[in-house]
Amino acid sequence: MAQQSRSSRSATRPSSRTKVQWTMPLSRQQFILVGAGVAIVILGFVLLSLGMSSGWDNPLSVDVAPVVLVIGYCVVIPFALLYRGKKQDS
Repeated sequence: MAQQSRSSRSATRPSSRTKVQWTMPLSRQQFILVGAGVAIVILGFVLLSLGMSSGWDNPLSVDVAPVVLVIGYCVVIPFALLYRGKKQDS
């Protein structure tokens, strides 16, 4: 049987001396958009809780709050995470 040489095995491992440069995966603008999405979701839950005090047939809690929650969860937050911004020419 053939044996692997130590040089080929060590060549596949990354060097322990190499420093990896880590950058933030989200930009400042994306964090602002995620914050706006979270604020919209909180607004939706506040509207949803209005039905507890004024009766279950409150139109804000029955009709408006679910739409606001869907917009926050399914539109604004995914858009904020996928948003790249404009490319800057150098």
